Amino acid sequence: MTDYQYTVVDRFLRYVQIDTQSDPQSPTNPSTEKQKDLSRVLVAELHAMGIADAELDEWGYVYATIPANTDKADVPTICFCSHVDTSPDVTGAGVKPIIHAHYDGTDLVLPDDTAQVIRVVDHPDLAEQIGNDIITASGTTLLGADNKAGVAEIMDAANYLLTHPDIKHGRIRLLFTPDEEVGRGTEKVDMAKLDAQYGYTIDGESLGTLEDETFSADAVSIQIHGVSTHPGFAKGKLENALKIAADLLSSLPKDHLSPETTEDRHGFVHPTRMDGNQDQATVEFIIRDFTEVGLLEKETYLQNQLNEVLKQYPNSSATLTVHQQYRNMKQVLDAHPAVVENALEALRRSGLSARQRSIRGGTDGSRLSFMGLPCPNIFAGEHAFHSRQEWVSVQDMQHAVDVIVNVAQVWEERSS
Repeated sequence: MTDYQYTVVDRFLRYVQIDTQSDPQSPTNPSTEKQKDLSRVLVAELHAMGIADAELDEWGYVYATIPANTDKADVPTICFCSHVDTSPDVTGAGVKPIIHAHYDGTDLVLPDDTAQVIRVVDHPDLAEQIGNDIITASGTTLLGADNKAGVAEIMDAANYLLTHPDIKHGRIRLLFTPDEEVGRGTEKVDMAKLDAQYGYTIDGESLGTLEDETFSADAVSIQIHGVSTHPGFAKGKLENALKIAADLLSSLPKDHLSPETTEDRHGFVHPTRMDGNQDQATVEFIIRDFTEVGLLEKETYLQNQLNEVLKQYPNSSATLTVHQQYRNMKQVLDAHPAVVENALEALRRSGLSARQRSIRGGTDGSRLSFMGLPCPNIFAGEHAFHSRQEWVSVQDMQHAVDVIVNVAQVWEERSS
């Protein structure tokens, strides 16, 4: 693949320097206009490849088509999807990517904040990267591998397919979304325009992994109405909404039911934001479980905790509102086994040990699956998401490009 106009690494290093951080508090679509800065770059590059229909819509979505080059008429249209935004948790402005060539297995100290040390003991996947080239940020920002690694890999695979017509494939649609990190990545997707039968997000972690199961997810907002009065005359009257919120948070268990105390298939109740004053306060949560029954149990638990806390504040009230975010994609994918089987075959053809697993999170594919596009998640090589210690290896990204190309080829070969 040395005949690319740009290598996947060249693309990635350019993309991460464009600030595309999304904003969960913004009501607009996309939540930040700066996400379109990268999307416009992608459209220009796709046009330069010869993809005439590449477009950026008003909502910040990029659509493009790689035309079929096979004589077979029944090859399904497949879609490859990644998101352009980065997490609101850590700044994405002024990213300075660093390539640590020929990684030797030692801890990586990031130069602009030497307190940021990527320790092998904390990142066991580094043990598989000896001799590879590791890319990190400089210590004061996240890197943006989530999900600009996936964006770069899809772009490079598109270029490869277009310059290698000997690789036969059906019609391929490309989709780059905004606002995945704030749970709104598919909110304005035009499924009729997308016009694909199956899809793959390129947004996973370790080399060789394919994720066909996600959490089911809801957001919960609790609006607390206290009793406000002048603090100088408050005895027996004041019921401080902020203290009610604090009591609710303090009532949550310390040894289970939280992200920091759970793993594998155990879900959690996780407070993400609190603000207000003594009169009114809002507490926001995310609720996660692999089953909808487990999701409902956790929401009921939170309501019961709130009711118990309010017994101490007889003149106050609160409203708990649940907003559905996404559901476990496995419910859909099990009805479409070819979309997973073909990806596993592509991983094997790329010389990888295919690992099928669940993810303690969600992707755009979680929602797309329920919108009519069965869509598992293929690795992009990104690690330590949403942190200043985020990293990705050059070689893993190159493998991901191979897998994308092979997925397209497998679908063509297995069609009659």
